[in-house]
Amino acid sequence: MTRAARLALAGAAAAVLALVIGMIAGGRAFPRIIPGLPDSGAIVRWGLPLSKLLMDVAGVATVGLLLMAAVLLPNDKGVLGKTATHYVKASSWAALTWAGAAFFAILFGAAESFGRTVPQILERTILTGYATQTTQGVALTLVVLFGVAIALFSRGAITAGAAGGLLVFALATLLPAPLTGHTSSSPNHDLATSSVSLHLLALAMWVGGLAVLALHAIRKQPQLDVAAARFSRLALWCYAGVGLSGVFSLVARLGAVSDLWTSQYGLLAVAKIVAFVLLGYVGYWHRQRTLADLEAGRPRAFTRLAGGEMVLMLATIGVAVALSRTPPPEFSIPADRAFELLGFPLPPELTIANVFSLWWFDLFFATVAGALAGLYALGVRRLRQRGDSWPWGRTASWFAGVALLVFATQSGLARYAKVMFDVHMIEHMTLSMVVPIFLVLGGPVTLALRALKPAAKRGDRGPREWITTILHSRFTKVVTHPVIATSIFIASTYALYFTPLFESAMQEHLGHIWMTLHFLISGCLFFWVIIGVDPGPDRLPHVGRLLMLFVTMPFHAFFGIALMMMGTVIAADWYEPLGRSWGDTLLQTQQDGGAIAWGFGEIPTLIVLLAIAVQWYKDDDRQARRADRRADRTGAGDPELDSYNAYLARLSRGDKGE
Repeated sequence: MTRAARLALAGAAAAVLALVIGMIAGGRAFPRIIPGLPDSGAIVRWGLPLSKLLMDVAGVATVGLLLMAAVLLPNDKGVLGKTATHYVKASSWAALTWAGAAFFAILFGAAESFGRTVPQILERTILTGYATQTTQGVALTLVVLFGVAIALFSRGAITAGAAGGLLVFALATLLPAPLTGHTSSSPNHDLATSSVSLHLLALAMWVGGLAVLALHAIRKQPQLDVAAARFSRLALWCYAGVGLSGVFSLVARLGAVSDLWTSQYGLLAVAKIVAFVLLGYVGYWHRQRTLADLEAGRPRAFTRLAGGEMVLMLATIGVAVALSRTPPPEFSIPADRAFELLGFPLPPELTIANVFSLWWFDLFFATVAGALAGLYALGVRRLRQRGDSWPWGRTASWFAGVALLVFATQSGLARYAKVMFDVHMIEHMTLSMVVPIFLVLGGPVTLALRALKPAAKRGDRGPREWITTILHSRFTKVVTHPVIATSIFIASTYALYFTPLFESAMQEHLGHIWMTLHFLISGCLFFWVIIGVDPGPDRLPHVGRLLMLFVTMPFHAFFGIALMMMGTVIAADWYEPLGRSWGDTLLQTQQDGGAIAWGFGEIPTLIVLLAIAVQWYKDDDRQARRADRRADRTGAGDPELDSYNAYLARLSRGDKGE
C-alpha cells in the first residue's frame, strides 16, 4: 500500500471514529425506542450520518482538487499543466461520489422521516415525495444534480478559468444541505444562515486544500513549494473565517454560555473548538518551520505535518456531522409570529431616533463591508510604502460608499426595511443608486492593479493576472455593454416587485441576501459604465454617458408611478402576519414607497452629472496637455488644427484680394 493510500485510509478512519464517538456522546447512537412508535432501525440510524459524512468528505475533496488545479498550481497563460489537469479529472470522480452519497442520504433521510425501513421506502412513492416536496429532500436532490454536473463538466476542463468556474460551482453546492438543518430552525436564523454559509465555504477550502496538498507532497509531484506557499497565505484567511463564523454560529444556537457544558450539543461544540485550536497551532508551526524546510529541499517534515493535520481535520468533520445530528439546546422564545419571521421582536413605531439607535447586526454584509474597507486600505498602504501616490478623493469616495453600505444594512433602517415597504424602498434606492456611485468613483480595480505584484513566474496567473483576465473576458464585455448593463439595472427592478420573487426573497434570509446583493451589484455595473474610473472593455464617450443616464432615469420614475397606482398589496403574505399596528396601512406604505422611488432618482442624477462634468473637463485638459507635449517634442502641432488654421489663412488672403 502506498503512503498516499495509507494517509487517505487513516483520515477516513479518524473521521468515522470521531463520528461514532460524537454519536454516542450526543445520545444519537442508541436512542430510546418508545414501544408503539415507528422505528427505522439501526441501518437507517447509522446509514444516514455515514452517508452525510461521505457526502461532506467528497464535497471537500472536490473543492480541494479544483482549488489545487485553478489556484495553487501555476499555469501557462491560463492553460492548466499536466498535474493540474490530472487533479481536475480526479475532481470528476470525487463529485460523482459526492452525488452518490447525497442519493443515499435522501434514501436514509426519507426512511428516518417517515419511520420506515429502507425496503419499505423503495416499495412506495415515499422516496419521490421526500426528494421533491420536503426542504431537506430538495436540498439533497440539488446536491445530486449539481454533483453530477460538476463530474461531467470537469472531464473536459483544460483551462484555469474553467477550473475556477467549477470551483465556484462546487462551493455553491456545499450550501443547500446544511442550511436546511439546525440553521433553519434557529431563532436568529439570519445570523445562523450567514455564519453557517461562511463557515462551510472557509472550511471546505481550508480542509480540501490541505488534504490535496498533503497527497501532492506524498506523491512527490512537482511545484510543491509554490503550491504550499500559496496555500499558506490562503489558509490564514480561511482559519480566521472559520473561527469568526463558528463563534457567531454558536451564538445563534446557544441560549447561554452555560449551554457549552450543560448540554450534549455544547459538549460536542467544545470538542470541535479544541480541535480548531489544535489546528491553529499546527498551522502556525507549519508556517514557521516546515515551509522553511521545504524551501531548503527537505520535504519530509512538511509531508508528516500536513498529513497529521489532514487526519485531524477529517476527524473534525466527523465531529461536525455528529453535531448536526444532535439537537441544540431549547430556546425560551416568545410565542410571537413576528419574532418567528424576523428573528427579532417587531420594532416600535418608526422615528428618526429609532433608525439611528436600533442597529441590527447582519454578519454577511458586515463581512462584505469589512473586506471592502480592509482590502482597499491595504492597497493604499502598499502604494504609500512604495512611494506612489493615490488620489485622496478616490479614497474618500470609497469609504463614503462603505459607510453608506454599513448604514443601509446594519442600522435601524435594516430592521424597519423588513417591516415597512416604504423604508425598504429607501434601503433599495440607497444600495442601488447611491452606494455604487461612491464605490465606482473609488477606482478599486485600478488600485488593485497598481498595488498587486505580478506573478513570480511569467505566464502564470496570480491575483493581478486574474483581475486582468476577468477585465478582458467575454463575460465582462457582454455585461458592461451599455444596453445589457442598463437592461439589468431597469428590468430586474420590475421583475422583482411585479412577480412573486419579492415575497419569496423576504421570507428566506438567503433570498434577502441575494436580493440585496443584486441591488448593489447591478448598481455598480450600471454606474461603472457611466462614471467608472477603472479600465473596461469599451468606454462610452461623455455624450453617450449623458444620454444613457437620461434614458435610464425616467424608467425609475415610471416604476414609482406604477407602485403608487396599484390597488393591491405586494407581498401581503409577508407583511400581514407581522401584525404591525402602528403607522400607515400596508397599501399606503406601498404607495409611499412608490413616491420615494419616483423622487429619489434626482439625488444620484445630480451627483452623476457633476461626476461626468468633472471627468469630461479633466479628459479635455489631459488631451490638451498631451497635444502640447507632442508638439514640444516633435516641433509639430496637431495635424487637424494646423490644417484648419491654414484653411482660415487662405480665406483671409482671399478676402484681401491676394
